[in-house]
Amino acid sequence: MTSTEETLRLAIFKCHPHARTPHRQTAGSAGYDIHACLDNPVTMNPGERVSVPTGIQVDIPPGFVLSVRPRSGLAINHGVTLINSPGTIDPDFRGEVKILMVNLGADPFTICHGDRIAQALLEKVYAIDWHETTQLERTARGEQGFGSTGK
Repeated sequence: MTSTEETLRLAIFKCHPHARTPHRQTAGSAGYDIHACLDNPVTMNPGERVSVPTGIQVDIPPGFVLSVRPRSGLAINHGVTLINSPGTIDPDFRGEVKILMVNLGADPFTICHGDRIAQALLEKVYAIDWHETTQLERTARGEQGFGSTGK
């Protein structure tokens, strides 16, 4: 199998001298790990929410969005995830990227400088021309909602 991956160059500005550039752990990883950029560790108690600085700003090109997603290992092992998953970094935002985290686990969780706390994916965005209609195309599923496709 051959790779059809295309590379897009993004400008990144380190607004903190110890910030780390996002990177993939393996060549096949879709997400780029985002690191905490902290002067001191931050401990989240169960149920607590925190905004974790990354020390980076990103120049996202028009027509794209940077989606920020939880790391599965933090979620399954500690109950730590993102509040607004996926987080959306718009192409016109130039501030520091901050990760909004929550501890849904039973124990306190400490985040240290350099910890991998989230992953980012660059995604194409399409402009939508919404138009009203008097009827939608019918499907076999119709209006059947939650749980209607199986257990």
